[in-house]
Amino acid sequence: MTSTFDKFFTFLFYRKSLALFLLLAPLLIWLGVVYLGSLFTLLIQSFFSVDSFSGVIKREFTLESYYDLFRQSTNWDIIIRTSTMAFTVTVVSAIIAFPIAYYMAMNAGPKLKPILYLGVMLPLWSSYLVKVYSWKLIMAKEGILTWCLERLGLMNVLDAILALPVIGGSSLSFSYLGMFLVFVYIWLPYMILPIQASLERIPKSLLEASSDLGGGPSQTFRKVILPLAFPGVVAGSIFTFSLSLGDYIIPTIIGNSSYFIGMAVYTHQGTAGNIPLAAAFSVVPIIIMMIYLSIAKRLGAFDAL
Repeated sequence: MTSTFDKFFTFLFYRKSLALFLLLAPLLIWLGVVYLGSLFTLLIQSFFSVDSFSGVIKREFTLESYYDLFRQSTNWDIIIRTSTMAFTVTVVSAIIAFPIAYYMAMNAGPKLKPILYLGVMLPLWSSYLVKVYSWKLIMAKEGILTWCLERLGLMNVLDAILALPVIGGSSLSFSYLGMFLVFVYIWLPYMILPIQASLERIPKSLLEASSDLGGGPSQTFRKVILPLAFPGVVAGSIFTFSLSLGDYIIPTIIGNSSYFIGMAVYTHQGTAGNIPLAAAFSVVPIIIMMIYLSIAKRLGAFDAL
């Protein structure tokens, strides 16, 4: 006798759209309620304000929080500082990641390639906080990096770099340069893997055709490989840029007194208790990423993911 379950699965077998919907429904409900619901609540909170006398949130529609956000030059400094750091981390990560990904895709043999994959992904298996605090110890005044520079006689060079206003700090563990190094280390695997995947998809016949037509290695790289791999670079930049833009742990642990967007949001909603202003601050990286994603889509990044 055919059981109820057999009838049910037979019913779904001939209605694949319904079966797909039932499989995705729990995930879509979770995404809609928890993720999109929280974003919608955040957006609504940004249109409230705080009473200057009592400190109570006034749940009335107003643009006061956005006015407070954009009228202060310090807030603009935070937005520009965060965006500049995210952009710089993305560019340098792409420059470092491309040769590694190229070697993995084009030159590594079947025995070496799994080892390189393991080397790229191994840092992702350890705790985020452990990696950040490890770098803080490495770059501290008593750390191994300072010890090596002293033995090489390069401490004067480091002190001169730290004296620059754009980098300034008492040591690498409390400077923009140190923060930048940790960002690049943490997010570099997210740049390597999309580039490597895009390079793997380049047909070998195109490289052979370029060689047959007289194209040298440099010309083949510029005319064939780089244009086809560029969507992978943009795809990787989505991860490095967005993760650097919204991170507040690294600027808190490895940094100085200057705020970044994540730190500003944490401070306003926590210490200051100004949740509407914190929500308005949170909308800024969302808008930046919407613009960035629209540009990335035009460049074919989603096809490389």
